[in-house]
Amino acid sequence: MSRIRILPEAVANKIAAGEVVERPASVVKELLENALDAGAKTIRIEIESGGKRMIRVIDDGHGMTHDDALLAFERHATSKLKTADDLLSIATLGFRGEALPTIAAVSRLLLESRDAAEAEGTRIEFANGKLISVKPAGLPAGTTLSVADLFYSVPARRKFLKSDTTELGHIASLVTHYALANPDKQFVLSTPTQTIIDCPPVEKPADRVYQLFGRQALDELVEIPAMAAPFRSAIIEPALDPEEEKATLAISGFTSRPEIQRPNRNGIYIFVNKRLVRDRLILHAIHEAYRNIHPHAIFPATLLFLEMPYGEVDVNVHPAKIEVRFRRSQFVHDATRDAIRQALINARPIASFAVAAGKLAPQQPQNNSSWAGSRSALAPITPAPITSGIPRAVIPPMEEIGLGSGVGSDGGFDLSSAPMQPVEQRFSFEPGSSFGGSSAGAAPIAPLSDSMASVNSNWMANLAGGNGDQPASLPHPEQIADLKPLGQVSSSFIVAVNGQGLWIVDQHVAHERVLFEQHLEARRAGKVESQRMLMPMVVELSPRQIVTYEKIAEELAANGFEVEPMGPRSFAIQSMPAGIISNDAEKLLTEILDGIERENSAISIDTLQAKIAASTACHAAIKINMPLDQTKMEWLLGALAKTDCPMSCPHGRPVVLRYSVKEIERAFQRI
Repeated sequence: MSRIRILPEAVANKIAAGEVVERPASVVKELLENALDAGAKTIRIEIESGGKRMIRVIDDGHGMTHDDALLAFERHATSKLKTADDLLSIATLGFRGEALPTIAAVSRLLLESRDAAEAEGTRIEFANGKLISVKPAGLPAGTTLSVADLFYSVPARRKFLKSDTTELGHIASLVTHYALANPDKQFVLSTPTQTIIDCPPVEKPADRVYQLFGRQALDELVEIPAMAAPFRSAIIEPALDPEEEKATLAISGFTSRPEIQRPNRNGIYIFVNKRLVRDRLILHAIHEAYRNIHPHAIFPATLLFLEMPYGEVDVNVHPAKIEVRFRRSQFVHDATRDAIRQALINARPIASFAVAAGKLAPQQPQNNSSWAGSRSALAPITPAPITSGIPRAVIPPMEEIGLGSGVGSDGGFDLSSAPMQPVEQRFSFEPGSSFGGSSAGAAPIAPLSDSMASVNSNWMANLAGGNGDQPASLPHPEQIADLKPLGQVSSSFIVAVNGQGLWIVDQHVAHERVLFEQHLEARRAGKVESQRMLMPMVVELSPRQIVTYEKIAEELAANGFEVEPMGPRSFAIQSMPAGIISNDAEKLLTEILDGIERENSAISIDTLQAKIAASTACHAAIKINMPLDQTKMEWLLGALAKTDCPMSCPHGRPVVLRYSVKEIERAFQRI
């Protein structure tokens, strides 16, 4: 007797339903996508008992003829694909032709549909996968699908469903997402007792956000302006074809302001060509955009819409069509990260000292429900956990390139600048400098210097508002152009004042930001200065470093490096970028070569340029524990004010800490 047998069709359909239909929301997803593919302008979803008793989806799309309606219940029957080549460029939300037969296999299904060109419609009824009846009927143009008693024929599966309220919440969240992705269509979600969603068509995505969540939620979000960028190949990828060079990636959406912090990723939703997807690459890009803005275990709320040629994304990689693969993943990652960073640049916080530190009570994150689960779901904000005490002024080194630099997230460099350790001492001022022109004013400041040595691992949790009230924003250059340096702390941090309050500037990362932008500007103009070494430095490279060097040798030369092979593994460094001391030559070269990880080596040329510029700037910048006279401090603050992003270094570390006037007044209990 043969051990292998062909499964009966009924069993095969139930297995397929297990992959496609996980819960009532899965049914709504399939039917909603079919309605959108049919060109519907209005979609109504009616739910009973959380979708267990009844799911009805009504649309005004193009409908189906009698023959098409019957054929739609055959396995792998679809109007959206014709040949295997169509799989390389899928332009519809649905395409597998499994939704209707698999749903019919585990429910009682009624289809009512009429094509606009037909005089009458068709009513088809299925139960447990079997055709019960087919009748003509007078129907409006469009399609109505009713799914009753879901999983009634699979009672074991029905036991795994949650409460009616939970299942309805999943459905409401799903409908909300597709309503956000399609603002030009009307969505109505209702139960026998209430209307949960009723969104007429609107012109702008912001209006749809307002419809669904209200004014408060809209104010908590930063709109990501629509941007489009032509696709580029990474340095190890083949060059683009002429047709591919015309392709563009469009990115738009909304992301939460830095002060809006969530304990999980439930508030992040990603749409690719209006398809709701889960994608680790995009999640990583969002995380990188918020690096040094949010603490490690805190997440934003983000609605992200990506539009690209259908041939650039593969949606046929998951049974439920919720995962995708990008053809040029590194470019999509970098473009997404940079688009979010540009949107945040005007709302990025200034790291600030705590106000009345002893009064701050620790707060624990709460496990909030899904962001789009209800109208008020955006309202509860979970602050990052904070502890009392003054945030530390010692910023941990970060690997990635900072805001607006266009640098990829592929490993970063292991920068080895001198460790920044706080030294317990009072403010040291240059001769003649004092607070308010009086030397007596320095005494009360000493405790502040002592407290700066304390470690607060959640320093970014306390973000100051403008003048202590409004959410802090990234200052324009003119806001720090009038900083007056008063002295140094530990010969490492410049203390300055202006009308906004007290500022402490990390001199190393401030100079690093200045040199970084100068180097990038010179590189783009082809005028990077180099200095020839008195004696060539011979270095030994590993096989992997040699391979990396051969890939980027041309770019290294354009950035002021002159490196010549001297043997199988030996290379002679003849010249280095200006400002690099000879002792750092080998370290800088190996950092650049090691910074391009093997698995992430598909970086763009812009990413590579910024990485080299960031590493070079770090080695050339003034160090900590270096005394600066008044003239040098004034020059550094003036040069910092002229940069595009004076608030963060190329590796994402904050450049300044601000103690606003109102924070000072509040700390002294004057207000």
